Amino acid sequence: MSTRTSSTGVGLFKRFVGVVAAGQTYRNLLYLVLAFPLGFFYGMILGFGFVFGLVLSVVLVGVGILVGTVLLARVLGTFERWLANALLKLDLAEPQDRRESTSTLESIRAGLDAASTWRSLGFLTLKFWVGIVGLLVFIFLVSLFNLLTAPLRYPTTVEFGEVNGEPVTWTIDTLPEALLAVPLGILVALVVLHVSNGFAYATARMAEALLDGERETMVEESW
Repeated sequence: MSTRTSSTGVGLFKRFVGVVAAGQTYRNLLYLVLAFPLGFFYGMILGFGFVFGLVLSVVLVGVGILVGTVLLARVLGTFERWLANALLKLDLAEPQDRRESTSTLESIRAGLDAASTWRSLGFLTLKFWVGIVGLLVFIFLVSLFNLLTAPLRYPTTVEFGEVNGEPVTWTIDTLPEALLAVPLGILVALVVLHVSNGFAYATARMAEALLDGERETMVEESW
């Protein structure tokens, strides 16, 4: 019994520490860090398009802006599909639900009728919140770097963010504190890597649900 418990403990420890050696860990980190500027960009572009489109909807130009914004979401969804395949190691297929068209007007209507267009819009909207997670991960990574290098640069102050508007800091003045910061930084780094992998996993499932053309086809056939 004790041997089995010991073996299980060793296995869990190896899994906990092994996250450092997994290449997918760093691809997940890159995806989450990129999510913040991308999510911010999507929010600005889509927000601008919908707001000005609605304001100007009393004239034809507003309707054109709204339609253009929705179709732009489809284009951006194609980029997000490629990014998820490249960094999250997915195999998302291009959607095949857009009808063939022979004119510009038919092409626009086909894009608006395709469910994949609206699913792409939904994914881009959610990407903003994924970006918030990515920003937090980036802040923690900077703080961890300061912890791990504390013996080389003390006295130093490590900032871990804010709580109720007040910065959470640790001022490292002595060598013992600096040496303590290293194992603490390693422990926190391992936790952050596992948490970021968890968020990346959730984002991958979200991408499969909203961007995968094969899944869209299966859903439509079931109806």
